[in-house]
Amino acid sequence: MYVEFDTLPEESRIWIYQSNRKFSDEELAEIETSMKNFIEEWSAHGAGLHASFVTKYNRFIILAIDQTLQPASGCSIDASVSFIQSLEKKYEVDLLDKMNVTFKLGEHIAYKTLIDFKKMAKEKAVSENTVVFNNLVNTIGEWQDFWEVPAKESWHNRFF
Repeated sequence: MYVEFDTLPEESRIWIYQSNRKFSDEELAEIETSMKNFIEEWSAHGAGLHASFVTKYNRFIILAIDQTLQPASGCSIDASVSFIQSLEKKYEVDLLDKMNVTFKLGEHIAYKTLIDFKKMAKEKAVSENTVVFNNLVNTIGEWQDFWEVPAKESWHNRFF
């Protein structure tokens, strides 16, 4: 069952999918409609999931579920991954590769391979104060507090 994202508790589990490119406004509108339709039908062991999503910067899809009401099952998580894979194919983007880094360069959102980001850190093109997106956060509360942080405050700090 789809609910408004801001009604979910901070303990709600999230999955963050970052695109290797910015979505157009038209693509994003289609994706948001598809996400809402998917969530309306999403279930675990036959029970609807109290879930939502939000998109950020025309690049990130954050899927969330209130697990206090009905936890996600292995099959329901597999269904969500399969749905994300269908978005990858339709829009010719990469949403599941965790070996990439997204960060801010001024107002611009940059996307680099982990190897390129390490190289940029070595060359001081980015610093420990560069704002990175820590997609390893697990809950809405963590996402609100620790998603957009200086590299020194995330797992990215190992490169400095």
